[in-house]
Formats: sequence, C-alpha cells, structure tokens
Amino acid sequence: MSRRFTQVDVFAATPYLGNALAVVIDADGLSTEEMQRFARWTNLSETTFLLPPTSGEADYRVRIFTPDRELPFAGHPTLGSCHAWLEAGGVPRKEGEVVQECEAGLVPLRVTGDGLAFEAPPLIRSGPVDEELLGRVAGALGIERADIVAAEWAANGPHWIGVLLADAEQVLALRPGTVPEDIGVVGPHPEGSECAFEVRAFFPQNGATVEDPVTGSLNAALAQWLLRTGRASAPYVASQGTVIGRRGRVHVSTDAEGRIWVGGAVTTCVTGTLNR
Repeated sequence: MSRRFTQVDVFAATPYLGNALAVVIDADGLSTEEMQRFARWTNLSETTFLLPPTSGEADYRVRIFTPDRELPFAGHPTLGSCHAWLEAGGVPRKEGEVVQECEAGLVPLRVTGDGLAFEAPPLIRSGPVDEELLGRVAGALGIERADIVAAEWAANGPHWIGVLLADAEQVLALRPGTVPEDIGVVGPHPEGSECAFEVRAFFPQNGATVEDPVTGSLNAALAQWLLRTGRASAPYVASQGTVIGRRGRVHVSTDAEGRIWVGGAVTTCVTGTLNR
C-alpha cells in the first residue's frame, strides 16, 4: 500500500535552516509498532502520522514519535503536520482555524503573517526546580549555579526545565556535557536586536546530549514563563539553532483574550510515497 509522505522544514523562512519533520499523511491502519519503527528509521527529531479525528471538534488527529518514544504534544510537529494536512487538501471545519487532535488534547492553529501558529497549550508542570537538580543542570551545562538567573519547570508534553541566563551571549557559549533532563536555555539579546531572545534545547538520548534545532514546545512553555514574570513582552521573536548552523525564528504573540500563539514559517522540501 502506498501512503502519501512529505518532509517539511519548520521555523525558518529559508528552507533547510529550520527543523525537519517527516509526515505520513495517510497513516490510517498503521500500528503503533509500525509508526515507531518508521520514526526510528527516519531518525529525525520527530515523525508524525495523520489520522481521522476521534473528536467532533477536530479537523485531523496526529501521533508524534521521536526515534524512541511517542510524545503527547510537540510544537514543530504541530505546525509541520498542519501545513502538510492543508497542502494535501485538508479543509478546516471552521474558516480561518484548524483544530488538531493529539494525545495532549485539542490544539487550535491559525494562519498569521509569519506563517502558521498554534495556541500554547497549558503547562502540566511549572514551579521551582529542586536545588540539587538545578546544581546538576548547571554542572551539565558547564556553568556555575550562580550563572542561572532563574529556573522553572516548563512542561507542556515534554518535561522541560527552563533555565534563564543573563544574556544571549552566554546561551550561545554553552558547550554542555550529558544533561540529566530535557533542558531549555534562554537569554535576552541586546535591546534593538532582530530577535529578543536566544534559545537552545538539550535533551538526553542514548547516553548522549542532543541539541534540537528549533523547538516549538519549549518556546511555547518559555513564553508562558517569560510573559507571566514580566521578563518579555509580546510580540517578540526568538532565535534558535544558531550554534548548529540553523536559523530558526519563532514568533510569539498574544491576542485580546490573553492566549499565547507560537508560530513560524513552514516549507515543503520532499514529497513522495511511503511503501508498506
């Protein structure tokens, strides 16, 4: 059986400088084991599978896999999957809004001047990080505990520890060892810069530390933290992926109801069929 397949680049206006995502568009009938095996084979940070929705409010359902596990929610797979669904002929139930169903629930998306944007889902864990763990985080990042300006849990599917440093230069200088948890680091750029913040995402995988090129879930969680504490004002743009040769741009905005939207450009890079 042939299934439509596409590979897209998310969070970069120039193709191949964002975060790649593989999308299987006609995934109905694939087992969990088959999805996981294919995600392991693509070896991208995430691979998604589009399915008919089970909720009457959703336009489509998505399952999101890393090479070794399934995620309830992730940001760049949400934007990339929506782009692929629309490009494949998907028609939203409600004009101007797409509703994605995933394990974490329903996620609204909309088209903006900066590309697709998703509504930041509620945090499932927030609050202070235990000092002992924070000491290990600092050690893994190769910095002193005193270099961490603030830190909080910022979990919205992935369980990120958000770490704020004094400035973007310190964020860019990080050369981490093996991290104990998923860690998102953020620091402000100087006033008047193209981007307000520099963001980096590190997570442990098979005994090593992996840096994610551009991370929607992390930026959504960081936005909730930074806006709530007055450390940021919307709209703003965050840069991510600089150290590993990417040029990710994440656009954060709020609406009249106070909802936070996280968006960016999505470009189709590969189309074809998956043979099973």
